[in-house]
Amino acid sequence: MQPASAKWYDRRDYVFIEFCVEDSKDVQVKFEKSKLGFSCLGGTDNIKHHNEIELFEAIDPNESKNKRTDRSVLCCLRKADSGKSWPRLTKEKAKLNWLSVDFNNWKDWEDDSDEELSSFDRFSEEESADSDDEKMPDLE
Repeated sequence: MQPASAKWYDRRDYVFIEFCVEDSKDVQVKFEKSKLGFSCLGGTDNIKHHNEIELFEAIDPNESKNKRTDRSVLCCLRKADSGKSWPRLTKEKAKLNWLSVDFNNWKDWEDDSDEELSSFDRFSEEESADSDDEKMPDLE
């Protein structure tokens, strides 16, 4: 058993963690108030991955969710204390060799008054209708 490599980034109301496991099976994500558990089988060799993270701050387990793709499992953790930035993901300052910052998605949101939720939109189950599909008003 080995930890899956993961990257994370911070937003105003959420913390996102992406576990980079291709072709994952038997994915289990356990959200607790101060801990995140992740396990799955990954790749063609069915390698068993297991990660457990003592989180920097508390989350709301009921409002947290995850989404599996063929390339990774993305977890969206709802902060219990919105608007408070997390300088790191873990409670302890230890460096975990399987965890890194996702600099492609990182931004200093503390200066932003209007938070974009495009990352969170990837979690919405219902398909959003294209603007082209909207009913046009009848011509008179």
